[in-house]
Amino acid sequence: MFDLVFLGTAAAVPSAERGLPALLVAKGSSRFLIDCGEGTQRQLMRAGLGFRGLAHVLLTHAHLDHVLGLAGLLATRDLYRVDGTIEIVGSDETLAFVRRYLADTLGPEREGGYRLRAASPGPVLVRQGWRLDAFAVAHRGTESLGYRFQDEPRRPLISERLDALGVPAGPERAMLARGRAVALPDGRNIVPEMVHGVPVPGAVIAIVGDTEEIAGLVEPVRGADALVIEATFLERDAALARARGHLTAAAAARLARDAEIGELLLTHISGRYAPEEILTEAARHFPNVRVVADFDRISVSARINVSS
Repeated sequence: MFDLVFLGTAAAVPSAERGLPALLVAKGSSRFLIDCGEGTQRQLMRAGLGFRGLAHVLLTHAHLDHVLGLAGLLATRDLYRVDGTIEIVGSDETLAFVRRYLADTLGPEREGGYRLRAASPGPVLVRQGWRLDAFAVAHRGTESLGYRFQDEPRRPLISERLDALGVPAGPERAMLARGRAVALPDGRNIVPEMVHGVPVPGAVIAIVGDTEEIAGLVEPVRGADALVIEATFLERDAALARARGHLTAAAAARLARDAEIGELLLTHISGRYAPEEILTEAARHFPNVRVVADFDRISVSARINVSS
């Protein structure tokens, strides 16, 4: 399961209700900030999240509304003497801008402050039980990235088999649940395959910043339990959306439909539209959709398919 806290859901210009793009993703004790628009540090405080435990910032692209809050966030962490180094991840192009920006405002990379790590489509981070991958996103000629968090499938233990084999409750069963064989006191060796059931899919979330097309995103986001993506325009302004390299709500919903998404979470909301208009347009193409707001909290679990 992954927990999402939306910290900024506006498009390029903030409003009284919506801050600039920022999303916190939590997996256990690991916390990731996706983009860091101006004012993100205050949004973290208002959400009661603070700065501790935040070790990664994943940037989708280098446009100012997605990165300008980095210097303030890092400077405040330094003033508060928050331990740990923040790793800032993005494409080569994104990090080239961020490197100049942070060097001019805070100084160069250093331990206890920040370090930069370039990413390209493919694996970004692999942890026990889950992984993080990046994929390419088209947006106005930039080197943009989207991110996919994915739990590994798990194979639940079958209690009847455990009982029949005489596996005691406690550490032995915990080891089998982690995929490790155990030796019983009578000398028998129990391997996980003997007591595991049918694999259960893990939770998947896909996150896209700004984008101008959906055809290239169908496979990278396919099957996600939740898709976070922009909906900056409505179809009546589709020509303007194309000119500015953004999606309409209808296009985002068609992507969710074609990629068999569980839930569509629309963000990057322009003040020119009422959220109800955006929701209505998207729901014509994909029913399980919501327009998120600042400080919305959503937990994403794997969908369970029940065969008839």
